Amino acid sequence: MHDVNKFVISTEPEPHRIRTRQMLKSHPEIKKLIGKNPYSFIAVAACVLGQIGIAYLLGDQPWWLAIIVAFCVGAFLSHNLFVFVHEATHNLIFDSKPANFLVAIFANTVQFVPSAISFIRYHIKHHAFQGVHELDADLPNIFEANLFKNRWWGKALWLFTFPIWQIARTFRTTEIKPFDGWMALNWVWVFGFDALLVYFCGWNALLYIAFSLFFSVGLHPLGARWIQEHYLKDGSDQETYSYYGVLNKVQFNIGYHNEHHDFPSIPWNRLPELKSTAPEYYDTLASHNSWTALLFKFIFDPKMSMYSRVVRKERGKVKFEDQSTPDQDLIKAGDKTTVEA
Repeated sequence: MHDVNKFVISTEPEPHRIRTRQMLKSHPEIKKLIGKNPYSFIAVAACVLGQIGIAYLLGDQPWWLAIIVAFCVGAFLSHNLFVFVHEATHNLIFDSKPANFLVAIFANTVQFVPSAISFIRYHIKHHAFQGVHELDADLPNIFEANLFKNRWWGKALWLFTFPIWQIARTFRTTEIKPFDGWMALNWVWVFGFDALLVYFCGWNALLYIAFSLFFSVGLHPLGARWIQEHYLKDGSDQETYSYYGVLNKVQFNIGYHNEHHDFPSIPWNRLPELKSTAPEYYDTLASHNSWTALLFKFIFDPKMSMYSRVVRKERGKVKFEDQSTPDQDLIKAGDKTTVEA
């Protein structure tokens, strides 16, 4: 039984590099799944334009209707845009890194706050140093975990305000450029769009965009995705979990998280094929089939808290520039999708 007021300390290396090497040895055909999916940009454009259209229609409607539509529709579109910021982070849309950065900023247009470029910076560290508290911004701050503990109302409030805590974590991590030209462009683009949206469509339109963001990562079934990925399940020490439920169909396979950590050079549309190619590696791992069930379990189960995570003190002996993706054997085999920040 894990102590709900303490992180689980691991003295073992993170599991994904080990599994990657084993899988490449037994299934070398996996290398064929590496590549880009430029068609992802079509989905990005459709989600951005969809959010703009809905925001326009809600501009002169009651404020409460904007919140309801954000929960029922906007959250799904905003979450999809997070998926494609994530794809761009790993250079899985276009060959050029700047082109992927621009796609990420474009996807961020209708997400209320500029976050795409900072996500790229911090997410790469998450892959390179999974579980190292000083470098992995996916882990909660100590203050954050102590504030809410395992109380049901605290966890619900934490989920509702999750975007705020994501920003707060960035001050903890090191080795990240605090601001650069790409971040400046991201800020000008998103805040400029917010101002134009209010000018042409009214404050309700911006309210819709804002609540779409908060629901997509917070107190909503989609928000359980952030719990699904790395929060310990039922006393297990397994660090990463996949979700294989029906919402993968409309959320671009973002639930295939073990598969993604093992092979971050494989785009979203090929992750199910990766799982089916090597079922002996994934069918034996614990996983989730319902984000909704997980949301309620996390909130109401006193055995789960923000401390239900594995942390490690060893940052590894490999330099960061060599850890840009866990699948280094793929890079040596000809993969060019390195994602160093």
